[in-house]
Amino acid sequence: MSIEWKDYAPGEFYDELFSAPGTPREPAKALISYLESFSDEDINSRKTAAESTIKEMGVSFTVYTEGENIDRAWPFDILPRVISKQQWDKTAAGLKQRLKALNMFIDDLYHDQNIIKDGIIPEFVLKQSTNYRKECEGFSPPFGVWAHICGTDLVRDGDGQFYVLEDNLRVPSGVSYMLENRSIMKRVIPEVFEKVNIAPVGDYPEHLFETLAELSPRDVKKPVVVVLTPGIFNSAYFEHSFLAQRMGAELVEGSDLVVGEDECVYMKTIAGLERVDVIYRRIDDMFLDPEVFHPDSVLGVPGLMRAWKAGNVALANAPGAGVADDKVVYAYVPQMIKYYLDEEPLIPNVETYLCYDDEQRAYVLDNLDKLVVKPANESGGYGMLIGPHSTKKEREHFAELIKANPRNYIAQPTLALSTAPTLVGKNKVEPRHLDLRPFVLQSRNSYVTTGGLTRVAMRKGSLVVNSSQGGGSKDTWIVDTGTGKD
Repeated sequence: MSIEWKDYAPGEFYDELFSAPGTPREPAKALISYLESFSDEDINSRKTAAESTIKEMGVSFTVYTEGENIDRAWPFDILPRVISKQQWDKTAAGLKQRLKALNMFIDDLYHDQNIIKDGIIPEFVLKQSTNYRKECEGFSPPFGVWAHICGTDLVRDGDGQFYVLEDNLRVPSGVSYMLENRSIMKRVIPEVFEKVNIAPVGDYPEHLFETLAELSPRDVKKPVVVVLTPGIFNSAYFEHSFLAQRMGAELVEGSDLVVGEDECVYMKTIAGLERVDVIYRRIDDMFLDPEVFHPDSVLGVPGLMRAWKAGNVALANAPGAGVADDKVVYAYVPQMIKYYLDEEPLIPNVETYLCYDDEQRAYVLDNLDKLVVKPANESGGYGMLIGPHSTKKEREHFAELIKANPRNYIAQPTLALSTAPTLVGKNKVEPRHLDLRPFVLQSRNSYVTTGGLTRVAMRKGSLVVNSSQGGGSKDTWIVDTGTGKD
């Protein structure tokens, strides 16, 4: 007895693998044909192998709960998500377009602010932004790029179209899990990679290093690149150490670096001080430099901002890039693309209601039971109201929050997020909702991962995919069928 695919019912939502019961989509046909040969024992053994591999590789994430840090094994489903190369090529072009416009916007904000002067974005949106850094005004980073690494969350609605749900430009995480998902799959079902034309993802660390190295203020053959981590108790520490190792870069904490009298950054080594050219920082702005931001921060490096503004070290992402991480700013990205690039957006935004607007706020307050409400600068799924799954008390609470600070909230329709077959229980397959976080790099050139991190809501009917909120993950396959069909 194997998985009975003919009994799999995609339901009312767009399904990533099936267009109808028993009818796999073109890019998934080879996979489904292969899986049909699996017995119950085969499936169980592959699932067990995946769990063992995750433990062996030490793939984990940290959940903060009740004052404790709990390390948990990475939740993983062995049934991959499959996307056609034809569709992905269009999506990748849209992601490059989007990050280019976002970087032009950030650079404009810290210089002439033409987009505000021309009335495209209201001035108060900027003035009330929690991530705008006055300390960055007038600074010009290499290539005019502030956000070098972006994790853009995509969702598919019932029409099968990709939409941008949000942009993550401060310290986006998750790419290591994308890479580890592929490693796990190659161990668990290695033979399928010989039969299906699946695009590789393993070259991301090389592209990341090249992106960072291009920022070096010194013209040297191999710039010194370091990854700055808050330390082992950070929820993304696994990723920090993973990427440093894969890039051949040093993993450092703030205490490992010092700014010299020459306003250059140096790393402490057993051989003495070594100059650092580029810092891939995984620390929020406010903890980077106690001379400028939080004076009691022990995570950052005193004088780091001085060294950066003197042009003696590059920071990725640059301080201040988070101004474009704001979900209110997100609503204006289509206008940015038209304003800066004179192009139509290749990937649309999800319809968004801005609560600072009286008319839109009235609509949101009248329809809280149907909408998803998000604070402008939270991440990880925290601080949200999912209207259809909320209580009357929760909706009343959010109504008061919105009225008290309307600039801080947006609302979006509850999307019919696409689904994919997911193993639940013993060899039972059911549809589960998912999203996708591809990663986009930009310095002199641009690069988009082939696919990205697929996050899946493991609970039936749930729309919350974040691992910190009980979600899991799948490998993402970009498949060239040779037919051009999706």
